Amino acid sequence: MNDNNYVECLVKGKASVLMKFLKILAIMLAAACFLLSMISANLLFIILFVVLAVAAYFANMNADIEYEYLYCDHEISVDKILNKSRRKNVGKFETERMDILAPIKSYHLDEYKNKTLKNLDFSTGEEKQPDTRFVMIYDGREKIVFEPNEEMVEAIKNVAPRKVFKD
Repeated sequence: MNDNNYVECLVKGKASVLMKFLKILAIMLAAACFLLSMISANLLFIILFVVLAVAAYFANMNADIEYEYLYCDHEISVDKILNKSRRKNVGKFETERMDILAPIKSYHLDEYKNKTLKNLDFSTGEEKQPDTRFVMIYDGREKIVFEPNEEMVEAIKNVAPRKVFKD
């Protein structure tokens, strides 16, 4: 049994309608403030232009999000990729500290439904048919929702067969 597998999985997150709206609004207001600052040479419009341009930049970065899951040497690493240009590591999870890994609607998760857990969602945020999201209860304190591929689930199951369920 080879437990030193390396598996990668990339999931494109659903673009937030709010972020798209804020991005367009900030760009339009920034352009209007820029034109008004050129016409009136008012310092207030220049400051507003700079603030709105920065807001448009951050709204643009958060409008397009992808998640990359890596499984290597008994560790699951989750990276958040913003606008296909910036990568941020959002978590590392050891399989030894994992309580359970099961599909999101699995009956194996029933005992954890009434517990107060910190929710971390690294999935697309939408329910597909069939639902490919999995829930990992980590260290009895965190509920992690993500969308691994079948190969990743198999690799984790090879390491912790009694903790991984595929229903």
